Amino acid sequence: MRLNHPEPVRAGPPVFPVFIPFAGCAGRCVFCSQERQTGTETRPLDSLRRDLEAHPPAMRPVPELAFYGGTFTALPLKEQEAFLTLAAKLKAAGSICRTRCSTRPDALKPPLLARLAALGLDCLELGIQSFSAAPLQASRRGYSPETALRACRLAQEAGLELGVQLMPGMPGMEPEHFQRDMELCLELRPSLLRLYPCLVLEGTALAQDWKNGAYTPWSLELIMELLPPAILRLWRRGIRVIRLGLAPEEGLEPCILAGPRHPALGQRLRSRALFLHMKEKLPPPQHMSTLELHAPNRCQGEFFGHRGELKEAYARLGLTPDRVRWREQDYFELVPRC
Repeated sequence: MRLNHPEPVRAGPPVFPVFIPFAGCAGRCVFCSQERQTGTETRPLDSLRRDLEAHPPAMRPVPELAFYGGTFTALPLKEQEAFLTLAAKLKAAGSICRTRCSTRPDALKPPLLARLAALGLDCLELGIQSFSAAPLQASRRGYSPETALRACRLAQEAGLELGVQLMPGMPGMEPEHFQRDMELCLELRPSLLRLYPCLVLEGTALAQDWKNGAYTPWSLELIMELLPPAILRLWRRGIRVIRLGLAPEEGLEPCILAGPRHPALGQRLRSRALFLHMKEKLPPPQHMSTLELHAPNRCQGEFFGHRGELKEAYARLGLTPDRVRWREQDYFELVPRC
């Protein structure tokens, strides 16, 4: 009996990030601290361009160039065009293979998207955060769910690969809002998704709300309950989940005041999503006594969870570590036990 890993193939080019913190932003969102989240201070855009031109990516395999932070499509048009013209030059020289940028859903218009696609933009990541009105209003995002949905569809209609960023547990969000966000993502079927559970960072408006008792972050336990089944559904829909939680940038950890933070958050969530899949697919425990599981080597680090936290759950399914054999293969296979 052969079982495939439910996750879509993650293989792709490495990313060479260029951070433009707060560039193009009309204001700061209540939860945002881009300098700490990216580990990069704000710099003049022309300085960034000069550095990128003078020191293009020197990586193998050839990377994808990504403009992160800020609101790329709200930059002055000449700045957008200058960055993408430079990216096209680097692509022609073989220094990069693709180009992506991130932006807000209310900073898009069809003519602009057509122009960016013509200049060589391949992927557009949208900081949606939520498709529900209550969280958007409580977080003062400044746009409606309809605007968020329309932006996703405009990007796809422009022929761009669509990425969506969501923030479970943001101000005003209840679990049912997150469930609705998942339903809409499954319907939209973006190519990739990032899930950033909301953290309280020092120096943000949200930090003050938290200190005043006006905001209570979601617990790590709730994140562990809600996200794994959502991740599994996304995987089965062919949607790549490329980030779970903030990247561990230098200096970030001391700035986290509260929220569902764990150093192995991504691993724990992925492991639990895989467990839910295996629980559904494996035969009943009484039939497992004569079987063992041959599993891909690449899954050794996550199969039984962080520090083996899922071993007991697998044991209840009749699958103990002595019944798992690691192999050079891309699939799981149940075979008679020798």
